Amino acid sequence: MENSYDVIVLGGGAAGLTAGIYLSRAKVKTLILNEGMVGGQMVLTYEIANYPGIELTSGYQLSMTMKKQAESFGCDIKQNINISEVDLSGEIKKVVVGEKTYTSKAIIIASGGRSRNLGVQGEGTFKGRGISYCATCDGDFYTGQDIIVVGGGNSALEEAVSLTKYAKSVTIIHQFDHFQAFEHAIEVAKANEKISFIMKSSIDGFYGDEKVKYVNIKNLETEEVYKKEIDGVFIFIGYAANSDKFKNQVAINNYGEIISDNNMSTNTKGVFVAGDVREKKIRQITTAVSDGAIAAVNTIEYIQK
Repeated sequence: MENSYDVIVLGGGAAGLTAGIYLSRAKVKTLILNEGMVGGQMVLTYEIANYPGIELTSGYQLSMTMKKQAESFGCDIKQNINISEVDLSGEIKKVVVGEKTYTSKAIIIASGGRSRNLGVQGEGTFKGRGISYCATCDGDFYTGQDIIVVGGGNSALEEAVSLTKYAKSVTIIHQFDHFQAFEHAIEVAKANEKISFIMKSSIDGFYGDEKVKYVNIKNLETEEVYKKEIDGVFIFIGYAANSDKFKNQVAINNYGEIISDNNMSTNTKGVFVAGDVREKKIRQITTAVSDGAIAAVNTIEYIQK
């Protein structure tokens, strides 16, 4: 059947594309369905300098290279589509896209995740152009510059400290008068001479031309708004897994992340998971690639049985 596959991979980021490469190279009939542009979170990264074997590349270029490689092995990829329904309950899995229903023997969920946005003016415009959600990915691009970190949890404080390895100064902006982090993280941040704090405040908007040049900061007590020139902004206000379509079909933790074992198997037969949508601690391109490879190998074993 035209719309029948051995495996459907839901998501075309690093994890999904890696799974597609492994599956297709093993002569498994594979379809990748991706809502939006292939590449996932990679596309948001202007430059990638920590991917093993590649000294420097853009997120877009790495995404397109992975896509080309998957397609060269025969993987079918459909992007910028809208998945209206997913049924994981039966032995044959079903995914509805528009008027078409795709079926498969197994599913790999690689729908990724998204950093929570501030939702203020200019944020969408300057993503990847002065606004980042990953210190590990982009920190060294701000060597000797002045940057802002938004957030008050463990991630925000720990990443702020890590960014002082590169930045001239780091200003932490937090909406409350206290942090939601472990005491040790707070103490380490406060002891760092490069870090200063603006509490009970929020960013009201991002402004610039090709890159962010300044932000407007709003004092949440006085409602005073003032301008601050800046070279870059890192936002760490939480993370959301793209798992809404799979609720009540696979086990999901309180954070919306899909639970799996070390083989990337979920609690639903024939359903595997890989990448940022999975319950895990470290979210990097390299860990997503690892997940995708492991999920693919175990999916091949499953369908062969």
